[in-house]
Amino acid sequence: MPFTIFHDVYIETDTITLYHAISHPDEMVNWWPLKCRGIPKEGEMYNLNFTDAYDWYGRVTVAEENKSFHIQMTQSDEDWNHTTFGYDLSQDDNGVWLKFSHVGWPMCNQEYRQSSFCWAMLLKGLKDYVEKGIVIPFEDRS
Repeated sequence: MPFTIFHDVYIETDTITLYHAISHPDEMVNWWPLKCRGIPKEGEMYNLNFTDAYDWYGRVTVAEENKSFHIQMTQSDEDWNHTTFGYDLSQDDNGVWLKFSHVGWPMCNQEYRQSSFCWAMLLKGLKDYVEKGIVIPFEDRS
């Protein structure tokens, strides 16, 4: 039975700004990977580079502008391979609910639990980046 990570985060912004921050490489490097390449379009490949040892790839499976963005990992570590992470956005009067999921984990092991914690910290970094313009240096990100 596969396992899933879920996190919901409320961000005081609009869906256009948030969608850009989660899907465009020039913004993603401000809160998640060290380097990033890709086009936010279904079927396109993303390169998520964290270090030379963690130079990962994934394919965009959902790219609904200002609404949803999901990537299925194709070349990563054993636990992440073939998992899919994604963001679904829902605007209200004062901001956006970001509903995050990372599905398809093969087991509830240390990597799964550590990744859940890291996603929570990274999503807090995304919130601070979008709301306040704060960029945490890469080496200080979880």
